[in-house]
Amino acid sequence: MLNSIEALEAIYGLPHDRAVRKQIPFLNEDYQAMVRASPLVIISSVGPDGMDGSPRGDTPGFVRIVDERTLAIPDRPGNNRIDTLRNVVLDSRVSLLFIIPGIGETLRVNGTAQISAEPGLLESFAVNGKPARTVMLVTVQAAYFHCSKAIVRSDLWNPQKHLERSALPTAGAFHKRLNDGQFDAEAYDREAPVRVRDSLY
Repeated sequence: MLNSIEALEAIYGLPHDRAVRKQIPFLNEDYQAMVRASPLVIISSVGPDGMDGSPRGDTPGFVRIVDERTLAIPDRPGNNRIDTLRNVVLDSRVSLLFIIPGIGETLRVNGTAQISAEPGLLESFAVNGKPARTVMLVTVQAAYFHCSKAIVRSDLWNPQKHLERSALPTAGAFHKRLNDGQFDAEAYDREAPVRVRDSLY
């Protein structure tokens, strides 16, 4: 097993100058354009009970650019585990990965975060009259675009490679297995479209 930076660098060498220069401590015009176009961001966090990687999604531009060093991410109704929020309260470090459908490049942002429940801020993110539950305010420390190789290798945006939902267990089936079979998977799946629609915001 490799156990030193020197051993890693002996295999990979040093990064190209372009790979170093693309990291900046703020969001420039190009990086801001990627944030505005993204309907999905993955938030990674760490806390005393472990790590968490959690998706946040909404219409493009749902992550608000307060200024070139500050982002605001609304939190909507979910399962109330609040793993990411628990972590941020105890350890402010976060990493964000912005994904844009059809685009190979992604945007990575590292920084620190705070959780706000200020009523005016929550109301400013209201959808259908329903304010955000909380808002994560991220202070940007490093931002850089990630090249398209991972997306190209995965062929992620190729519709011919998209799976039919029936290729995998349903959410109800997941719950049934996790509850030793004592769960009405059919009813859960049947009611899912309305339940999801009515609880988005």
